[in-house]
Amino acid sequence: MRSSRKRGPTMIKLVSTSSSSACTYKPADASSGKKLPVLVYFHGGGYILGSFEKPNFHACCLRLAGELPAVVLSVDYRLPTAFDDAETALRWVRGQAAAGENADPWLAESADFRRAFLCGDSAGGNIVHHMAVRAGLGSLSLDPVRVAGCAMLCLMFGGVPEYDKLWRLALPLGSTAKSQDHPLANPFAPGSPALDDVALPPMLVLVAGRDKQRGATVDYVARLKAMGKPVELVEFEEQGHAFFYYEPYGDASNGVVRAVKRFVLADDGAVSN
Repeated sequence: MRSSRKRGPTMIKLVSTSSSSACTYKPADASSGKKLPVLVYFHGGGYILGSFEKPNFHACCLRLAGELPAVVLSVDYRLPTAFDDAETALRWVRGQAAAGENADPWLAESADFRRAFLCGDSAGGNIVHHMAVRAGLGSLSLDPVRVAGCAMLCLMFGGVPEYDKLWRLALPLGSTAKSQDHPLANPFAPGSPALDDVALPPMLVLVAGRDKQRGATVDYVARLKAMGKPVELVEFEEQGHAFFYYEPYGDASNGVVRAVKRFVLADDGAVSN
């Protein structure tokens, strides 16, 4: 733990997750003894830009923590180790859950690790997909944490020309595959895990109607639904990519917060499909 401070209704603290850092947000009145859901948030930036310290990502997390309400862990990650850093952060969360009363005091007091949600915007949404799949396959063990759902905003896939430059920088060094053919960029590319028998938690996918990624996102949702996965698509017709980041207090972003809140509150502890 490095520092903490209080701003209005939400308290903020930086923690170390071994290979990177996370910023913890919780409502200031969370000390009443009531446990809150945990939202692990991965910021966007095309894997090569941005940090959890950017003011707009900070604003997004403030809103989610204060208005859901929830304990939000905003995870930082590095290139080219974004997925490794994400796994490390989730293992840190698992360790906190296992520590019980000996966990970080904020988490021990306020976090309900049986109601944990993965959330990400743009590249962060792509990270959420891969972490959910690894957990579903068993290669990422999170017990006693229960991942109750995944909320993905404006997903960033490969095969979309406007994003090819970002993917060329983000894919592993020496990769010769086009973005639409690489498993990190396309969850259905050759070499990707077959998802038919993978246990995935309920998923909320938010898409912007004017986003160049809209077609790929709609296809992603349709394929998951065809496999019987519990996935919901919500579209914001007049918005562009990463609108929650660009206008975290705009009218459309109010809709994002309402949709995520509804999704989190709908969790009834059911086993995922």
